[in-house]
Amino acid sequence: MKPSITNALTVDVEDYFQVAALAEAVSRDDWASMEYRVDNNTDRLLALFDDRNVRATFFTLGWVAERSPALVRRIRAAGHEIASHGYSHQLIYNQAPEVFREETRKSKQILEDIIGESVTGYRAASYSITARSRWALDILCEEGFTWDSSIFPVHHDRYGMPGTPYGPYLLEAPNGGTLTEFPLSTCPIGKYRLPIAGGGYFRLYPYWLSRWGLGRINRAGQPFIFYLHPWEIDTEQPRLKVKALSRFRHYNNLDKCMSRLEGLLGDFRFGSVSDALSGVHISPKAVAV
Repeated sequence: MKPSITNALTVDVEDYFQVAALAEAVSRDDWASMEYRVDNNTDRLLALFDDRNVRATFFTLGWVAERSPALVRRIRAAGHEIASHGYSHQLIYNQAPEVFREETRKSKQILEDIIGESVTGYRAASYSITARSRWALDILCEEGFTWDSSIFPVHHDRYGMPGTPYGPYLLEAPNGGTLTEFPLSTCPIGKYRLPIAGGGYFRLYPYWLSRWGLGRINRAGQPFIFYLHPWEIDTEQPRLKVKALSRFRHYNNLDKCMSRLEGLLGDFRFGSVSDALSGVHISPKAVAV
């Protein structure tokens, strides 16, 4: 029997050539010339979610939305939640604040123009809101976002803000604004927090470990948030020449992701981020990060 807790199912809508792990092989100027595969891969996920009668949140890159407005409309027409994934998938801590603000405003407007609704949720590229880029939280508040899912409470070479809360909470940005934060999920193993929210971790770990770790979060009475990318179910995507670690991070177990996702949808109850947050009591006392 599935746990009664509704967990957040999320998709970061970006193409294979836009990820940080492949940036050494593909520059931003090359994107327009790359084979474009995100439409078909996202449609495969939409078909699966429709078959399982599950709704999700799709964090959609502005660059993709500009090229595939019909895809964004299909996602929304199927009953899913649309949120922003920024515009150009650049690491925030490598951007100037004024550039981040411009791109954040632009991507939000693109999505809102396509679906005719307000977009109030955000996720940073590669979870790149860290101690170096706390200022981005102020900009999100000022640009009209009310909730975020960008903070990974772990140590990692590209992202992470260890020491921040592990479940949904009210976040206080440096200038005093607030956002509801749904951090990426981690599972306690002794004093260690195992990152287990999805993506490369979902492909790396055996499925039983993901199921156990995510189930442990539910057994503690909390929802988890799970993420994946459309390219993670695409075994036919072009293989780009990158360093060994980047190659492993991107291509490891692509052939297992879809079957594991099908199992996950059978083992847990899912909805959008807003669905999951509606079942959580969040303290009105904001946590400064």
